[in-house]
Amino acid sequence: MEKRREERPAIAVRHVSMYYKVPVEGASSFKEYVIGALRGRNRTRVLRALEDISFDVRRGEVLGIIGTNGSGKSTLLKIISGALLPTRGQVEADRDSIQLLTLGTGFDRELTARENVYLSGALLGYSRDFIRRKYRKIVEFAELEGFMEQKVKNFSSGMVSRLGFAIATARETPGILILDEVLSVGDMFFREKSAGRIQEMIHSGATVLIVSHSVDTVRKNCTRALWIEKGRQRMDGEPGEVCAAYTDWGKRRKEVGR
Repeated sequence: MEKRREERPAIAVRHVSMYYKVPVEGASSFKEYVIGALRGRNRTRVLRALEDISFDVRRGEVLGIIGTNGSGKSTLLKIISGALLPTRGQVEADRDSIQLLTLGTGFDRELTARENVYLSGALLGYSRDFIRRKYRKIVEFAELEGFMEQKVKNFSSGMVSRLGFAIATARETPGILILDEVLSVGDMFFREKSAGRIQEMIHSGATVLIVSHSVDTVRKNCTRALWIEKGRQRMDGEPGEVCAAYTDWGKRRKEVGR
């Protein structure tokens, strides 16, 4: 029995599909849209963002998810984290231990960076005392000394990303960390430092999901890769093999489009 408990995956995605209704013809104004809706004239079509996705993520595994824009990668992460409910299927995971990090997660752009450390930290489940103890390390890792009293709306995307990453990884063992296009933002030095932090979490036993457009990021940081294209699961396996297949497919698509 003990062995079965240990083998239980950290994340189990079972036949997940996500459908949206989108208008076929956009109304020229909100008033026109409301009138059309009341009269039953607004036509819609079904957008299949995800179609029958199934996979497991073992504890301590680092899974990279790749695919072109609009393939449903971010939608999948939001479903796993509990931010969205799928149209079909289910996800089994300890959502209390999940941290979803996208650019500016939980940030109020009208507040200062210091205030956002406490706000975002609270949303991630950190106590005020924990944030107070980790505050200096967060600022140092984000390389934002001298900027913490400025409003986040004045920050570049790279500064926001660095601060968000530093907050999300402040916990020694985050359990399950989900990174949505975070490692690809910032200069090469910060990307190297972020990758080093990911490696620390790997050795600590944390489970990590990384969405990235960079196949190099997936090759260097992940123990496994999943390719999703236009909402469908194309390939799941060793990062080098999956990234090579994805790159070859992209080259062929460009040649056909010429």
